[in-house]
Amino acid sequence: MEQGTVPTVVAVSTLDVCRPAISFGDDPSVHWGLTHFLLDGHHKLEAAATAGRPVRLLSLPTLGESLAGADDRARLPALRAQPRSARATGT
Repeated sequence: MEQGTVPTVVAVSTLDVCRPAISFGDDPSVHWGLTHFLLDGHHKLEAAATAGRPVRLLSLPTLGESLAGADDRARLPALRAQPRSARATGT
């Protein structure tokens, strides 16, 4: 990391999309949760956190095991391809 390399960590991920029991159109309370369970790279992640450095995440989504519906799962690749700032603001 001191030489500028970015370490890679590996995780299995699940996608959960929670909605209110009663929907009112385009309800902003829909919550997307992409949860990563780290499989490999614990030491790299700890070192990067200590040094304040970035890491690269290789995420292996288990979409068949996730609680999200098929429509939401189909949207995931396009959402993940958005720039980070667009993801944070939802635009």
